[in-house]
Amino acid sequence: MKKTNADLNPSVTIADVVLDVTADVCPMTFVRTRLALDRLPTGGTLLVVAKGAEPLANIPATARAQGHAVLQESRATDGTGRILLRKGAG
Repeated sequence: MKKTNADLNPSVTIADVVLDVTADVCPMTFVRTRLALDRLPTGGTLLVVAKGAEPLANIPATARAQGHAVLQESRATDGTGRILLRKGAG
């Protein structure tokens, strides 16, 4: 199901799934991200909303290492960030 997420970042208008891991700490931030990616079809998009330097660095790095594409990264002044991922073939 497509969800709009313009309220999170106006330049990102559509993602297949939005995942908020702002209340989680590493390594759970990527565990939850990976589970969400596993549920998507190849090519599906996941917008991850995270908070803190460690998750904002580790989520995209680990996603790339596992063959997924990082389409966009942005950070807000409140310490949250948004990472738009596209699921790779695997």
